[in-house]
Amino acid sequence: MQHVIVIGGGVVGLTSAWWLVEAGYSVTLLERESEVGTAASYRNGGQLSYRYVSPLADAGVPLKGLQWLMQADGPLRFRPEADLRQWRWLASFLANCTAGANAKTTARLLKLGELSRKKMAELEVVLPLDEFAWRDAGKLVVYRSRSVFDAAVARPDSEESRQVLSPSECVAREPALADAEGVLAGGIFNSGEAVADCYGFCRALEERLAASPRFRGVVHGEARGFVTENGKVSWLDTTAGMLSADSFVLAAGIQSRTLADSAGIYLPLYPLKGYSLTAPIRPTDRAPEISVTDFERKVLYARIGDKLRVAAMVDMVGEDSSINAKRIASLTRQVRATMPRAADYEHIETWAGLRPATPTSAPIVGATEYPNLWLNVGHGPLGFTFACGTASILADLMSGKPAPIPLAGLTL
Repeated sequence: MQHVIVIGGGVVGLTSAWWLVEAGYSVTLLERESEVGTAASYRNGGQLSYRYVSPLADAGVPLKGLQWLMQADGPLRFRPEADLRQWRWLASFLANCTAGANAKTTARLLKLGELSRKKMAELEVVLPLDEFAWRDAGKLVVYRSRSVFDAAVARPDSEESRQVLSPSECVAREPALADAEGVLAGGIFNSGEAVADCYGFCRALEERLAASPRFRGVVHGEARGFVTENGKVSWLDTTAGMLSADSFVLAAGIQSRTLADSAGIYLPLYPLKGYSLTAPIRPTDRAPEISVTDFERKVLYARIGDKLRVAAMVDMVGEDSSINAKRIASLTRQVRATMPRAADYEHIETWAGLRPATPTSAPIVGATEYPNLWLNVGHGPLGFTFACGTASILADLMSGKPAPIPLAGLTL
């Protein structure tokens, strides 16, 4: 039985381990934290946006980015680094900021999203959805600018079932938006989108893995680098010792780029730092039942169990996962203005995480120049959404099976 070491115990690493175990591999998971799912997967937005896959790179985004940088509560912050990787990523990102590139990536991600939705559904047999607060909530994207809203309505849409709503219809569909009706230009609703607790999903999947005789367990240690010999990876150097296996899967979030460097592989990844607030919902609160995205402000709202999760912002500040108090204060002001009666904002739990993104927003899955080193990286803010899909693709490729969807634009 082939032994695989999966590096990374977040949602991407855990789903990779699950599908490899299901494919007949013996699997060990390496995670540097004391628990799985406590880094970028911990308190992310909780939205499973299978049909709303909007790549960050698009025509007009560079100009918007400059405007956002000038706004006190803008969704973007940028800090130049003396790091060639930042500038190389930015150059590639800017090259992809065209309508044509965006359309191609969107088409690819829609196929990946549909595959992920189906694979998540397959997990229901062994992983009851209530264990991680999964709900088929639907998604409502609201717009504040009439021109931006009109442009969104006019764009070709893959979902015939989408519903274009006026401000009053947005409030009728989601009453939590009542206090924001006066500033809305309209909204677009799509059914079939879900919300769930990503950390809860990670813990539940870890339990199911532990019950498999092919799962060798979790090794808690930090990977330092690969040792390569004769065109293959022979060892993985970690704080838990030197580890060997027949194959290795790199799914370690933003740490993946440094680990890949040790094997001479450049991964076009950059950490987009995001923030979230989690607030308890009281019986008297009017929390949203639908997953809501405030398009211009790039703020996501999701009810997860008895908590309201709000996620937002992109800070391009390198591998700094600290919580910036000013950014949290800014996000809190926006949330209070948009949904003032949705939750108990006096008892907010804050979080920040590094989302490893590619310049195109498309993840990278599959082979490398080494026959026993595989990738499942670069999911950006859609790690929870795409994890089941890319994990199933990875297992198929490693087993010599054809990929279930075209892989153009999704490989190294």
